[in-house]
Amino acid sequence: MREYDEFLTVINTLKSLSPVITEEQRIGLIRQGIQEYGLTTEEADNILRTSGLIVGKQDSYFDVLGISIEELEKLSEADIIEYVEAVFERLYRASLNAGGRPRSDGRTEEEWRNILNQVKDTLIDPRKRHNYISTLHHEDTQNIENEVSTESLTTPQGLLKEIVPIGIDVPEDMVYIPAGEFQMGSEHADAEEDEKPIHTVSVNEFLMDKHPVTNREFREFLQNNPQWRKPEFLHSHIKMGLHDGSYLKDWQMSMYPAGKGDHPVTQVSWYAAMAYAQWKGKRLPTEAEWEKAARGGLEGKDYSFANIEEIDITKSTFNSDDTVRIGLTPENNYGLYDMCGNVWEWCLDAYNADFYNHAPQNNPFYGPNSREWVLDNFRLITIGRVLRGGPWGIESIGARVSQRLRSHPTDTLSTYSFRCVKDIG
Repeated sequence: MREYDEFLTVINTLKSLSPVITEEQRIGLIRQGIQEYGLTTEEADNILRTSGLIVGKQDSYFDVLGISIEELEKLSEADIIEYVEAVFERLYRASLNAGGRPRSDGRTEEEWRNILNQVKDTLIDPRKRHNYISTLHHEDTQNIENEVSTESLTTPQGLLKEIVPIGIDVPEDMVYIPAGEFQMGSEHADAEEDEKPIHTVSVNEFLMDKHPVTNREFREFLQNNPQWRKPEFLHSHIKMGLHDGSYLKDWQMSMYPAGKGDHPVTQVSWYAAMAYAQWKGKRLPTEAEWEKAARGGLEGKDYSFANIEEIDITKSTFNSDDTVRIGLTPENNYGLYDMCGNVWEWCLDAYNADFYNHAPQNNPFYGPNSREWVLDNFRLITIGRVLRGGPWGIESIGARVSQRLRSHPTDTLSTYSFRCVKDIG
């Protein structure tokens, strides 16, 4: 496609100046591919991986040759060619004789020979040599990060988090989820019928909690809102119609189980989750928002950070016998933790097994009432709601990012939790 070819031209132009880029430059290039050429993160990253560019320390071609710019420029054109080719022959032969052994600078012999080829190709050509020397004299043209913003960080997997537009304040415990389309649903061999068909969905930008609400955070809510405390004799507490009788059953009075302050709160009804979100000035995510955020920009993946064959089950929360501390699963491309495999998370929508067959494309939300009505009157809701995420104790196949679950809003299972989102604008 044209955008792909145009981005490849940018990469090849850069490579003609230097085959080595920094990690910050790599991030900037991927971001440029996404923003200017409409590529996905994986497409831009694949182009870089196959381009021959090397991520590492940026050595000047003159350092490689062991000669200064001034010394080389004193030579005649014929002498420059002779000198470069002589040094190239010596270093290239030495590299071949190394037999592919690791180098002390961390490069492979193949990477080193690629650099030598670039050095020779650039410095024996007067025009390329002049352009390259110009880049060394002007750091702003040498560093791609001055042309493309690189303020974002990378995840442990090297994936990009989204740039936050100017003017949007993102709290430390939340991340920015960009507006746009994604493919919702699954055709996985183990997918349930309510996950089908895959369909295109577009949602507005929003902010989302980095992790599920923890026991410690929920306790603060209870301290400030005694009407939502666990039922206790002669104390203000949650009304029976807003839970099923097992609300916070493992808590002692208003204290969560010992050692679980940083675990996701569980045994909370949809009503309690809604009340907490309202107290924080937030809300529960729609089902579409949850899946877009969980996918993190990765198309066609089973989980929020990988496919099943890419997951080290021994380091995941799948098949655990209880919740685990937040943040143990890898963060996804948006910087979200625990999107799959720790707890089920309540969503705003009512559940409808057939919704995907007739869902609107833009900001889909299911229920007999509008999203705004639900937010203002959540205590009146009686229809089953959606949960997402896949909890502890479940086989990994059940924690896929597209997996859906229905439950009554009073239900308070030991696997039920939630996280909040916040509208922008």
